[in-house]
Amino acid sequence: MLLELKADTNYLDKQALIERLENMGFRVVESDANILAIIGGIDSLVVTEAFAELPNVAKVHPLTANFKLASRQTKASDTIITIKNKQIGGKELFIIAGPCSIESREQLEACAKVAKENGAHALRGGAYKPRTSPYEFQGMGVPGLELIAEIGAKYDLVTVSEVMEISQLEVASKYLDVIQIGARNMQNYGLLTELGKIKNPVLLKRGFAATYQELLMAAEYIMLSGNPNVILCERGIRTFETFTRNTLDLNAVPALQQLTHLPIVADPSHGTGVRSLVLPMARASVAAGAHGILVEMHPNPDKSISDAKQTLSFETFAELTKQVRKIKAALE
Repeated sequence: MLLELKADTNYLDKQALIERLENMGFRVVESDANILAIIGGIDSLVVTEAFAELPNVAKVHPLTANFKLASRQTKASDTIITIKNKQIGGKELFIIAGPCSIESREQLEACAKVAKENGAHALRGGAYKPRTSPYEFQGMGVPGLELIAEIGAKYDLVTVSEVMEISQLEVASKYLDVIQIGARNMQNYGLLTELGKIKNPVLLKRGFAATYQELLMAAEYIMLSGNPNVILCERGIRTFETFTRNTLDLNAVPALQQLTHLPIVADPSHGTGVRSLVLPMARASVAAGAHGILVEMHPNPDKSISDAKQTLSFETFAELTKQVRKIKAALE
């Protein structure tokens, strides 16, 4: 249920109304345009009329979306998340770059330096690695988190890394600016609920067989538990095509922007799995309206411990940043 308040409602009157609703047992979320969202299955005519009789309420609107907090119905304007004085969801394109896996100090610092020189905002690097084979490199763990925190601070870059289970959250939230949830964990509802209890923004990747609604409902778990700072990531879905690792669903960018106010980034590295396709699909992602892009790079891409086939060289990454910024500027 959405309550549209009267134009002359002042701050104290609004707070008094919120307190009254909360004392009645309702969850109340303040939105833009003087709107209060009442979270719950309240849609009977009797209750609707009762809400309309409350002081300072001008109109009552049904909240039809299942993803209530993430919905454009609840918040019409785009959410802008500020991290270390950098914004994602606003006018500037947010670029996240770094290696798939943190392998060493030298490797990560080389990536951070190039990222900073080319205007990237965030450094990514996997400390915990979900691998298809249990025999492959599983990540450095806590030492990797310590490295990315140290090097991110040195180069003034937002730090982004993945966690795979609840037990990793406490330590990861101390070292990282943004917690990434990979495609395999998009519907790990226990983990999503715990993410709602921390302050770190969450970069939530779409599962490789998930619908838009399933992605938004996953975000809803995080938001309902108290963390409104969710960034959605389109990273490709599994189709019958075998030439590419995944099929980057660029429909998702404008479609999700119609449905939700949350920022949306695209990952053309995982979305294609083919190095030569990352740059053109990064361009396409920005042209489709993505608020940011996430790409993998490495000092020696062919020797990357993980995801070598999709990892960019520093030279290609530098060219990519130039091209995507030109496209972003052309859209203004």
